[in-house]
Amino acid sequence: MGETNRFAGNFKNKIMERAAILEVIEKHLKKSIAGIIETIDADKAFTDYGANSLDIVEIVSGSMRELKIKIPRTELSDITNIAGLIDKFETFSKK
Repeated sequence: MGETNRFAGNFKNKIMERAAILEVIEKHLKKSIAGIIETIDADKAFTDYGANSLDIVEIVSGSMRELKIKIPRTELSDITNIAGLIDKFETFSKK
């Protein structure tokens, strides 16, 4: 719970840093997919970690809520890996 508040304060009015975004995504990935104990590799796809389409929606939605980012769903359709999601989050944090 304290982590969420820390991120909200850090992200509210400034451009997000990739490592901080990855940390949020990693938290939601591990929460959605049981058994992940390894460090997340941003070059891998969510499916490489066993996520199905519903898991991915949950991970992305939870991360967006925590980071206080709104991205149209159509903007997310071209994402192929975690790094692509980080790129989108960075882009939309500037808007």
